Amino acid sequence: MTERERFIKTLTLEKIGGRVPTFELEFFLTMEACGRVYASQRNFDQWGQMSVSERNLHARDLADLYVAVARRYGWSAIFLQNVGAWDRLVRVLDAVRELAGDEYFLMLHGDPTFGIPGGDAMEEFSMRMYEDADGLKREAEERLAASVRLAERLRGHGGLDGFALCADYCFNAAPFFNDEQFNEFVAPYLARVLRAYRDLGFYTIKHTDGNIMPILDALVQCGPHALHSLDPQGGVDLAAVSARVGDRVALCGNVNCGLLQTGTLAEVADDARRSLRDGMARGRGYVFCTSNCVYTGLELARYELINDLWRAEGIYR
Repeated sequence: MTERERFIKTLTLEKIGGRVPTFELEFFLTMEACGRVYASQRNFDQWGQMSVSERNLHARDLADLYVAVARRYGWSAIFLQNVGAWDRLVRVLDAVRELAGDEYFLMLHGDPTFGIPGGDAMEEFSMRMYEDADGLKREAEERLAASVRLAERLRGHGGLDGFALCADYCFNAAPFFNDEQFNEFVAPYLARVLRAYRDLGFYTIKHTDGNIMPILDALVQCGPHALHSLDPQGGVDLAAVSARVGDRVALCGNVNCGLLQTGTLAEVADDARRSLRDGMARGRGYVFCTSNCVYTGLELARYELINDLWRAEGIYR
């Protein structure tokens, strides 16, 4: 099987044998690892002034970097992070497929749902849930429709396998939304966009940090193929989540990002082994990765430590 096929089988809870798939939702250490940076760290203000050949060269360079990182770390999937609007998006997507063929599962961000608002908007959003519920729902409908339209265009274009839905709903202590708010303003739209993506032939991974335990069943009922990031800093226990919902949804993550940065090397290794042990216990449906992303400021050697442990020990027996 290709890495793409292994990843898809993992998302659909099939047994694959061999090494557990891995990837990172975002990886910001490409300058240290490969001497270049992803699209999200580049300035494309003059994209509209570029010639077609110059745009293609930029897209090819970005695609080459995505594939180089995936090959270096043995990933099964590539998340094309913040590549831009339609023209740049499809050029990069096409270039990755041309370079790598069907070797990797390719995904984009595709979450229209409301997440935790930024600090400057939190008070206004909170008031609108009580004072302008109908307005918020109209906005949710518009966001949902726009995401489905883009997915329909991408299906027609080809090359994409799925979406990572990256709206965060939870703080470390608890969800931002109470049960009533989540069921009114988030869950119906999440379920509908996930169903639309499935109907179009795409696979879906729902990401949210923090303590998801109060909304875990609601998230699974919305119908994603997988949950990410299973945040231990939010009190999420991978073994407990696997026992509760692991027969219905694939699980991605749980390597403690905070510990990865601040713990001893022994603590980092122990935590990676714990994630592998708990995630692999069912023999299927687990993707090894961090509990958020590989972010700026993290020592590359620490990520490479857990990557080496995955290579040596992340194998279904």
